[in-house]
Amino acid sequence: ATGPQHHPPPTSMSGSLRKAVLVDGCRIPFNLSGTVYQKDLGVELAQKSLKGLMTKTAMDPALVDYVLYGTVIQEPKTSNIAREAAINSGFPSNVPGHTVTQACISANQCFTTGAEKILSGQADVVVAGGCETFSDVPIRFSRPVRQRLIKAPKAMKKGAAGLLGLTKGLKMKDLAPEAPAIANYTTGEVMGHSADRLSARFGVSRADQDAFALRSHHNAAAATEAGLYEDEIVRTNGITTENNIKGGSTMEKLQSLKPAFIKPHGTVTAGNASALTDGASAMLMMNEARALELGYTPKSILRSWAYVACDPFEDLLLGPTYAIAKVLKEMNLSIADIGVIEIHEAFAGQVLSNLVAMESKKFADDHLDGFHIGELPMDKINTLGGSLSLGHPFGATGGRLVTTASNRMVRGEGKYALIAACADGGIGHACILERYGDN
Repeated sequence: ATGPQHHPPPTSMSGSLRKAVLVDGCRIPFNLSGTVYQKDLGVELAQKSLKGLMTKTAMDPALVDYVLYGTVIQEPKTSNIAREAAINSGFPSNVPGHTVTQACISANQCFTTGAEKILSGQADVVVAGGCETFSDVPIRFSRPVRQRLIKAPKAMKKGAAGLLGLTKGLKMKDLAPEAPAIANYTTGEVMGHSADRLSARFGVSRADQDAFALRSHHNAAAATEAGLYEDEIVRTNGITTENNIKGGSTMEKLQSLKPAFIKPHGTVTAGNASALTDGASAMLMMNEARALELGYTPKSILRSWAYVACDPFEDLLLGPTYAIAKVLKEMNLSIADIGVIEIHEAFAGQVLSNLVAMESKKFADDHLDGFHIGELPMDKINTLGGSLSLGHPFGATGGRLVTTASNRMVRGEGKYALIAACADGGIGHACILERYGDN
């Protein structure tokens, strides 16, 4: 099954062609959970990114038509975090917004939903993004305890006997706190286990995965040292540094780590899997005409996008391959036409397995109606690092991918950028951006 695809942009009431463009984007520094942002709520991280974007672009929040913001592990007090973050970041109370949750592609969905609003004429200016905190997740009572607490007010009217009756049937294990689930609801399997099985299926070795993870850290360290992220990261809590990047890592260190999911012979470890990370991102999107009217030079144009669904039992992390095939086919492009590639690195094995699938003619014949994607050049993929090194705040990563891809094009790396990501539940996403000014 597939989601919305690229459609010819509609015209406005005046007859002019509408284009959804990225004006600019930013992120607060992504940092390991339990460190820099351990005292911040998710909504506060979101506010930092929104304020940072408005300051960076000198944008008047009153000119924004809509706010779309993603998050995955939701705090019940701020279930519509888009609205709460916006109104507490200086956006006027008459600027509406809603929250999106689609696992690791939540911010991507905000970005493309924003484009749909722009292309349909529902909005001219949209702010999209996402955040995540693992430093303050909602930990609940178990369901048996919750059910009894709901009945407590009525039981209290019966005195001590009523309260005592609430404890009937409770077991010791019911008293343990319940953290947010990390296993997929439908399959009961954690994503790392799926990555391990996918790697085995496509012949991706432990050494392959460790080498890819090492490359990610070295690329991120080099990019940071060269100042290539200075235009993306907004100073937050007094810093611009990101503490998951391990520029000094070696293959020896990575190979010394034990399997994290399938023991003792699995290939996914803490070193070749993305770490729990706190962070937030934000993007300023506009209709091209509105951007030019306000004096902005956009960075990129969203040309095509796709969402696909795969079998969550066997193909949970294979969505990028299916989605990439769709957007390339729709745009009548080949990989040779793409200058910039940004792929979400949930696990090294997940990225490498997708690369194997895309290169396989047999996979194309069996699963992609014969559309052979081919080999993706490694020198175009995640050249500034990726989620393995920079970190992966679930709801925020999509904003980083879009902003980084656009900036790479602006620096002259190509006319088209391809972005792809997997998500829990067997969902995959891909989109194609075009460098502004080349159209």
